[in-house]
Amino acid sequence: MKKLFIAVSFLSILFCGCNKNSSWQSFSKDKTIEQKVDSVLALMTLDEKIAQMTQFASNGEIITGPASESDVARYLREGTIGSVFNTVTVENNRTVQDAAMQNSRLKIPVLIGFDVIHGFRTIFPMPLAESCSWDLDLMRKTANIAAQEASSVGIHWTFAPMVDIARDARWGRVMEGAGEDPYLGSLIAQARVKGFQGESWESLKETNTILACAKHFAAYGAAEAGRDYNVAELSERTLHEIYLPPYKAANEAGVATYMTAFNEIGGVPCTGSKYLFTDLLRKDWGFGGFAVSDHTAVKELIAHGVAKDEKEAAALAVNAGVDMDMADGVYIENLKKAVEEGLVSESVIDNSVRRILEMKFILGLFDDPYRYLSEEREKSTLLKPEFLETARDAVRKSVVLLKNDNSYFPLDKNKGQTVALIGPMVKNQRSLNGEWAGRGNRNESVSLFDGLMEKYKDSKIRFVYAEGCDLITNDRSKFMQALSVARQADIILVAMGEDFNWSGEAACRTDIRLPGAQQELLKELKKLNKKVGLVLFNGRPLDLSWEHENIDAILEAWYPGTMAGHGVADVIAGDYNPSAKLTISFPRNVGQVPIYYNHKNTGRPVDPANPKVDYRSFYLDVDNSPLYSFGYGLSYTSFSINNLKLDKTSMTKGGSIVVTADVTNTGKYDGAEVVQLYIHDITASVTRPVKELKGFEKVSLKAGETKQVKFEVSEKNLMFYDLNMNYTAEPGAFKLWVASSSADETNEADFELE
Repeated sequence: MKKLFIAVSFLSILFCGCNKNSSWQSFSKDKTIEQKVDSVLALMTLDEKIAQMTQFASNGEIITGPASESDVARYLREGTIGSVFNTVTVENNRTVQDAAMQNSRLKIPVLIGFDVIHGFRTIFPMPLAESCSWDLDLMRKTANIAAQEASSVGIHWTFAPMVDIARDARWGRVMEGAGEDPYLGSLIAQARVKGFQGESWESLKETNTILACAKHFAAYGAAEAGRDYNVAELSERTLHEIYLPPYKAANEAGVATYMTAFNEIGGVPCTGSKYLFTDLLRKDWGFGGFAVSDHTAVKELIAHGVAKDEKEAAALAVNAGVDMDMADGVYIENLKKAVEEGLVSESVIDNSVRRILEMKFILGLFDDPYRYLSEEREKSTLLKPEFLETARDAVRKSVVLLKNDNSYFPLDKNKGQTVALIGPMVKNQRSLNGEWAGRGNRNESVSLFDGLMEKYKDSKIRFVYAEGCDLITNDRSKFMQALSVARQADIILVAMGEDFNWSGEAACRTDIRLPGAQQELLKELKKLNKKVGLVLFNGRPLDLSWEHENIDAILEAWYPGTMAGHGVADVIAGDYNPSAKLTISFPRNVGQVPIYYNHKNTGRPVDPANPKVDYRSFYLDVDNSPLYSFGYGLSYTSFSINNLKLDKTSMTKGGSIVVTADVTNTGKYDGAEVVQLYIHDITASVTRPVKELKGFEKVSLKAGETKQVKFEVSEKNLMFYDLNMNYTAEPGAFKLWVASSSADETNEADFELE
């Protein structure tokens, strides 16, 4: 094979500098790579250029989205394809490269992509769960492990991270992001980009990193009514202040690619938005990588009603700045004609191809298309013991303790008692990986039952078990057996949740209570007058109002992945003290949705001291506040925050204020507290949120220990888009809190920007 690709490297040198287009802004800024790109481009026909802009799904391995009608095998045989996704073994990826290297005229290698969302073979907690750890180093590490595993089978590119801000628990894809806050979401976006790609574009030369893709650009998480693919109706200011920051942060971290969103904004479908992909992303932010459509999103411009046929759809998308067409074949079937008819300039095509070729040069594929492909590396990399240990640690750090009355948790190993394990998630393995679970084997994920059996095998605790019901249906036929088993026990531990495909893409719900007969089973167990604890495995915030009122303890375990049972058992046994905090609000019921902490005041805000005063903005039947707020999470120990101090109470533009506070572990267990800094701009030219997260620190404390936390508040922390959409900080009065959650206003202080 090497003779086939050495020719291209030689031609790259021979034709250096040919066909240079000054409007191309490269990703690497490496002149040698730019020259090689242009030299290859100069040799290409228009058909060959358009082929590079085309991506198809592999037939027969994994299908994501609607099955493509295009014959990927035919295009591979003809050597007219730029990228393939969903080929996930060394053997199959070698076959793909062989087809390109043997059949294409210029022997240009294929770029291979895959949805590596929260792990490849080792599956980590779903992204929303990991975000609750508030541990940026952990998220960077799990993304890096995912990159190592994926690259070991020949994958070059992941369609992650999803950085969409989400405020609506009905939307199934909340599980794939980092929650509702743009500040935290931005930091997590950067951590995951660097985890996949490394520190800089030069890290992509290594064979254990992969290209990242920030998606879905833009505001996909604002889908109206929480219904996937729906329009996003939002103001320009909300777009820029809430939804765009994580995408911009990904660019600042060096993300190589972006993916379009399915939704429209202001009547313009994102896949056809020149404002998003040319004006904002490339001109304003200086992005030099390439943009890919989401699955069949170019063709869907017809259904949106902005293109009459595929030719118009292709022209609209490529002129907007979408370089690669995923899955629908619209570019390869229509772009040449669009160029011939003057709908698209060939210079636009050239720049898209430059961006794609540059990534292939950066990855070293022109030097050796097979450099990632080694069965030996594949075998030695997947499911390494140290990867599994990191996965277990990620589970522990992602579990949120929502309630723990009467110290139900932890379950003492030395206390002789019988525990009834009841519920459809006790022995379930299938749903533990959640959606978008890569190549994780669902039959290998450690069930809660197996995790507890291992954890308590030498303890005085005795377990008895009954399933009780399934995850979906209203079948009550197993209730009697479950109640009989529960009567034998001293306490009851129930494991429930959602089937894994009840969240994720196209998995939206209008009723976000526990599905099927699960809540009814809980009600029957409650009647036994025994202590009841609940472990939840789910992909979204649920309506837990009844459970909160009636169940002694609730652990939110989310979809934890491969090491689920072991990590959750570590928490249940008290071998790990839970420290996770919610990154998305849990509503009291679905009628509150969308609900989020950084909302605006109205002209008639509720008075917290007297919330039911007439003609104020409130509900008749439920409080305005969420059941569990952003930043909330309990521990087996307790913490206090006090002695809040500011080194000064005013600052000038360009200055800063240092904020300090003492955090004390006032309980019996060692533990960690996520201390959060919130700021409110009291009066401004436009309305401001009641508070915004501007800093946090995760502090580990031994029982009785006190540490000081320190935050620096600068002018940057106070900036927003003013009345004229200028990004600025306005002089005036501000309030800040150092808190344990967004609902905690115990420690507050005032300051001014002069």
